[in-house]
Amino acid sequence: MHRTPLNEVPCPMARGVERVGDSWTVLIMREAFYGVTRFDEFQKRLGIAPNILTRRLNALVQDGLLARRPYSEHPPRSEYVLTEAGREFRPVLLALMAWGNRHLASEGAAVQLVDRKSGRVVQPILVDAATGDPITIEDHYIAPGPAASDGLRARLGNTAGAPTEFPQSEPAPSVAGTL
Repeated sequence: MHRTPLNEVPCPMARGVERVGDSWTVLIMREAFYGVTRFDEFQKRLGIAPNILTRRLNALVQDGLLARRPYSEHPPRSEYVLTEAGREFRPVLLALMAWGNRHLASEGAAVQLVDRKSGRVVQPILVDAATGDPITIEDHYIAPGPAASDGLRARLGNTAGAPTEFPQSEPAPSVAGTL
């Protein structure tokens, strides 16, 4: 079966999944945020085959999430450091961590986000940068943007007729902190 590449699909979610949508890539990014920079350390921590790690690191460099920086000439060795785009991926990892802790960790949280100043455990939430208000399914919806195709506009509907009510679910716990 032939897989259609998503990097040219006019959807930011599809393009994002194309770049970081496999588990090894997400875990490599996690380790980079933990401070890992060297190939051997990525391999040791993840237990990943060298050929797969090489491909994923090369793709992350090509996609601009990591930068390759030489640290040894003899033998030639490089380390991998987060770029600005890579550092901007942190909220995605924090949201995934919070969701996993909330819904997939019946034994309790293995990792958590802690405020550096107070030492208090915080729960990340997505907020509107302009107002600081939490972004919720009840108060926000996805609308077509200026570059949306006619097909996408039809799928998302007219913004004036956007849904205002959704099926009731358990309310999310009130949480503090931001991504």
